Amino acid sequence: MEKKRCSFWLPKKNRFCANTLLNESLFCGNHTPRSDDQWIPCPIDPSHSVLKENLESHVKRCPYMKQVQSLTVQPFYQKGINSGTEGSTEEDRTITPSNGNIALPDDDKLDSGVAEHVTSELKRNAVHSLSVSQFCKLIEKIECIHESVCKDIPDSYKIPEACEKWIKREFDGKLPFQEKHVAQQASILGNLEEVGILKCSNASERCELEGSLGDSSIVPAVVEFGAGRGYLTQMLADCYGIEKVFLVERKSYKLKADRSLRQKEKLILERLRIDIEDLNLSAVESLRGFPYLAIGKHLCGPATDLTLRCCLAEHFNQETVAGSTVDPKLRGLAIATCCHHLCQWKNYINKMYFSNLGITKEEFHAITWFTSWAVDADHGSDLADVTNYNFQPQSMGANFSGNKGVEEMTRNMKAVERAVLGFKCKQIIDMGRMMWLKDCGLETQFVKYVPSTISPENHLLVAGCIDGML
Repeated sequence: MEKKRCSFWLPKKNRFCANTLLNESLFCGNHTPRSDDQWIPCPIDPSHSVLKENLESHVKRCPYMKQVQSLTVQPFYQKGINSGTEGSTEEDRTITPSNGNIALPDDDKLDSGVAEHVTSELKRNAVHSLSVSQFCKLIEKIECIHESVCKDIPDSYKIPEACEKWIKREFDGKLPFQEKHVAQQASILGNLEEVGILKCSNASERCELEGSLGDSSIVPAVVEFGAGRGYLTQMLADCYGIEKVFLVERKSYKLKADRSLRQKEKLILERLRIDIEDLNLSAVESLRGFPYLAIGKHLCGPATDLTLRCCLAEHFNQETVAGSTVDPKLRGLAIATCCHHLCQWKNYINKMYFSNLGITKEEFHAITWFTSWAVDADHGSDLADVTNYNFQPQSMGANFSGNKGVEEMTRNMKAVERAVLGFKCKQIIDMGRMMWLKDCGLETQFVKYVPSTISPENHLLVAGCIDGML
């Protein structure tokens, strides 16, 4: 007798699931409908959920428990050290109170110290709850801010000579090669060279930092944040002779660059499997006393802000950072930003910047939601060049009204209009980060490091110490 199969339809495969049914069910174990109120996120790793009645036993055998226990005893682990604050610092209290235009989670939760993660769905619903006139005023404010603070973002697509052997594929043939990723990695390193942070000595084929700890012969360490498989560091090690590498990544990956890096005779590699939010970099014993470069390619959303706090920890909790000096260990950084729609008010590094622009916390989250529109359109043309494109929201909103006026209005916007607004919001967010780095005493540039045809996420923060560096 043929076994009955699961009744769950798989649209991509155009057939029903082939798994065997559970007893007294029309579905297999993977597709049996479940009541959401019976399932709760695992307290150890919220990426999976568990039946409430099984929670106690699950926690004891959760496969992530051993990893968490191992991490918490590390000296560099400090829960939430880089997460920022939600309305509790002097800087946060200067934010203009919300006028009620955008409804987000209750401030009571924030005052009690329980930070509310504002999801994309909450951000979207808050924007859709605006009246058409309120929405148009917000767009006009964004246009005005962009025009005043985001002028002349230069193109800086730099392929350094030191990376030619990677471009020509004169390296280990077993390493993965994708032209668009290699171009991005090379340009990040090229921009570090361009501003004088990174220098290649042809004689020794070693990377040097000018003025680092008073001895230009000291080879710097490299800390790659959000390292993933680590191939940005792989290129840096191959082309510049870096000898000390730290890869910071909270996830586990296959096909990492680690095996290739460990084969280098003089290179010391340490992978820190930890969330950047919880990393106390000054407590990493093997990094103490070394000058280092901080790099990151496409750090998603708030990870950029967490990284800046991690590298410049002495500044983030102060009322002002103007005129302050930089930790002498940090010699420079290069961070390619992305996924601004994931940014959170609590984590953002420069709340004072938005406060001075008259942007509230609620409007900030609306701006982050708009950034998702930047990658909606076709990127065959350079949509990232948005400085000369303006549209009139008031004329657009004339035909929309009622409870779903804003929702209908956004749905009927042209793809190019959505993309342009998204790019402008991205640049406004990144410009605040650049200004914060300048206030910390770093010589900072904000550039487009590759054409948008290579990657629409093409903005790079490059910064170096002024004293003895640039």
